[in-house]
Amino acid sequence: MADDKTKTDNRDRSQVAGDEDYEVRHFAEEAGITPEQARTLIKRHGTDRKVLHEIAESIKGQ
Repeated sequence: MADDKTKTDNRDRSQVAGDEDYEVRHFAEEAGITPEQARTLIKRHGTDRKVLHEIAESIKGQ
């Protein structure tokens, strides 16, 4: 059975939900940084996933 394309949710996957612990942990794991670093990045730079990944690449391993 094919997916019903009329049934969609309102999630914006281009954003990281900084107030959701599981989302912050997932982003941190995906970006290769600690959850604490991820929270700091979100507070300083906003929730745009692409921007956060670019910044995380520059701080990875620090």
